[in-house]
Amino acid sequence: MLIVMAGLPGAGKSTVAEGLGRALPAPLVSVDPVEAALWRAGVGRDQPTGLAAYLVAEAVADGVLALGQDTIIDAVNAVEPARAQWRDLARRHGVPVAFIEVVCSDPVVHRYRLEHRKRDIEGFPEPTWDAVECRRAEFEPWTGPRLLLDSIADPASNLAKCLDYLTSHATR
Repeated sequence: MLIVMAGLPGAGKSTVAEGLGRALPAPLVSVDPVEAALWRAGVGRDQPTGLAAYLVAEAVADGVLALGQDTIIDAVNAVEPARAQWRDLARRHGVPVAFIEVVCSDPVVHRYRLEHRKRDIEGFPEPTWDAVECRRAEFEPWTGPRLLLDSIADPASNLAKCLDYLTSHATR
């Protein structure tokens, strides 16, 4: 199965993804560390490193799926072409794809989490709240099924919802 996380930076999707990775267990492929590695390798920030990071994550996930293992993608996935990329990858492998969008319904909490998180991704500056608000404006409507989680809820409860969704609602 291909499990694809989506949501704004700081909403809580990485926390949910890490919980899923431990519970299943399944490898987690996160786009932000890939993009940071591109920058550390000397690829200029004026280049389309965000797109490149999605493509590298896809290549890694492709290899993991080829081994018959579930894979979790951790990325914003704000636009339909990104979501279609994951549906196509799952289709090529003949595995179900499940999208899980994580939101934080309290903007004060969301901003606090964003401004106080420390992921320690070398060379990757955390986005500002203004940058998150710009991403929010670019977030495209969903065209397919997904589980929508609010990270204000108890993390254990959200993990249980995810596991139930993956068992009963994942589609090919």
